[in-house]
Amino acid sequence: MAGKQVLDYTEDSIKSLDWREHIRLRPGMYIGKLGDGSSPDDGIYVLLKEVIDNCIDEYTMGFGKTVEVTIENKTITVRDYGRGIPLGKVVDVVSKINTGAKYDSKVFQKSVGLNGVGTKAVNALSNYFKVTSFREGREKTAEFQKGVLIKEFKEAGTTGDNGTMVTFIPDDSVFKNFKFVQEYLDNQFWNYCYLNAGLIMILNGKKYVSKNGLLDLLQRKTNEDEIRYPIIHLKGDDIELAITHENSYGEEYYSFVNGQFTTQGGTHLSAFREAYVKTIRDFFKKDYDASDIRGSICAAISVRIQEPVFESQTKTKLGSLHIHEGGPSIKSFIGDFITHYLDNFLHKNPDIADAIKKRIEQNERERKELAGIKKLANERAKKANLHNKKLRDCKYHYNDEVTGKDKDAVFEKQKASTLFITEGDSASGSITKARNVETQAVFSLRGKPLNSFGLTKKIVYENEEFNLLQHALNIEDGYEGLRYNHIVIATDADVDGLHIRLLLMTFFLQFFPDLVKNGHVFILETPLFRVRNKQETIYCYDEKEKLDAVARLGNRPEITRFKGLGEISPEEFAGFISDNIRLQPVIAETGEHIQAMLEYYMGKNTPQRQDFIIDNLRVELDQAVTNTLTE
Repeated sequence: MAGKQVLDYTEDSIKSLDWREHIRLRPGMYIGKLGDGSSPDDGIYVLLKEVIDNCIDEYTMGFGKTVEVTIENKTITVRDYGRGIPLGKVVDVVSKINTGAKYDSKVFQKSVGLNGVGTKAVNALSNYFKVTSFREGREKTAEFQKGVLIKEFKEAGTTGDNGTMVTFIPDDSVFKNFKFVQEYLDNQFWNYCYLNAGLIMILNGKKYVSKNGLLDLLQRKTNEDEIRYPIIHLKGDDIELAITHENSYGEEYYSFVNGQFTTQGGTHLSAFREAYVKTIRDFFKKDYDASDIRGSICAAISVRIQEPVFESQTKTKLGSLHIHEGGPSIKSFIGDFITHYLDNFLHKNPDIADAIKKRIEQNERERKELAGIKKLANERAKKANLHNKKLRDCKYHYNDEVTGKDKDAVFEKQKASTLFITEGDSASGSITKARNVETQAVFSLRGKPLNSFGLTKKIVYENEEFNLLQHALNIEDGYEGLRYNHIVIATDADVDGLHIRLLLMTFFLQFFPDLVKNGHVFILETPLFRVRNKQETIYCYDEKEKLDAVARLGNRPEITRFKGLGEISPEEFAGFISDNIRLQPVIAETGEHIQAMLEYYMGKNTPQRQDFIIDNLRVELDQAVTNTLTE
């Protein structure tokens, strides 16, 4: 074969990696997207979850009702009061793949982790990992570095209560510039408590406990003034439901399997959505449209099944078809429960049934009013040639069908899929040239968006920019069609850019609040300054970083102030939207009255806002004077 290089394929071509090397080489296969902590599904939260899951399994088995966690700087310690790891297996359990008690179904009948990987992945991806088991007056400790055993202590006597303590520091070469967002930790810890009534979680001294399970979850996630009727709470063997309707648009679900928050749903959520529609139709004896029945619903479902099958190692989507081998299908199990218990509840609570009927009929009226407008808007979107002019798409699509051996690789891309919403051609051009075309897309805005507060969804279709943005995200027919895991608002850090940012946030909170509530909307942080000399260049995101950089470089370095995204070259931009990307999550405080918040900031209550601005300007001026005098 002239002109072609022939590669030898021999025994030497075959490589075998040990467990630690494989996890470190392909961390995404084990913990999903790495990230920096700005997204709730980033790897550092998965590491924490993998350790805590073992504590929860102990609680589920009836051992130890308290789990204590401390996070100090970047060091995490988790202490439970279960049975403790058998002392002779302490090292093996955290460092040998396919070693653990969860293979014995008699011990862990309905555990989340059945693959023996969890704490091994944490160990391999940590700069430092220490495990101590306390058991019947004896203790055993081992220390590791990036999965390598560096010290194994001999068994010794102890006065400590039975249980296990794990301390680890995530590897900063894998999790770059990572930080924990308190709101994400709160959600993670509350979810553990909602799914395990009576469990006590303590994080840095803050106590989390729930008595009423999913009822407490929905009460925390909703506002009493925004729900249409009291929350329906139903419990049975291995299943629990909580349901209500809100005033906002969309569908909002919280689904769990064996205590695992399945953020992407799966067979159990599909079964719930289908069974709920059927039960409502049968109860009212009317063939309502499914979208009208589920419109504005806020619901939570938790099921426990034996040996669940998930579609990825991070267990965010259930793939199981049956409750257990040889048992009923998940569809029939959930369907039978809802048909019986929800129907009974509605017959016993006619006021709530009437409120649900009114909500459905309101959705029906709004849908029919919008039908003609949506048709015209769809035609406009096609004529606007969205995918050529407004949207520079990526090669990966969120809802592409994935099969076979490519599943894990595509799952990683799905987690990384990002849409940057930019202002103007120059900023759009810079990001387009610098982006990763596999996973990053760019949507270019034209001018300032409309202030959508107080307007109806009709405006989403009549306003060309909003209509095209909705089509780009593929959320016209529901949140589950979302094509990008990250929606990133990328505007200049000047007054106009901040205004556009607020208008976009208002749009999402007004019409698609579930995108915000589920952690999909972010602000792109870009550097304000470039400080450099002949040897080094430092990009700074605020005044303090600039001063630190000047002090570090010395000799009067060159300082550039970036006024807009368009001033940053594509070569520079590539460094800010790849591994070192800094994202600020848009978080709606749990239970916060979103409409009241929007009314205050985006409504017409100008005097109140003026007082707020003046009071805060005084605080800023006082602080600035204090800093100047101190310096």
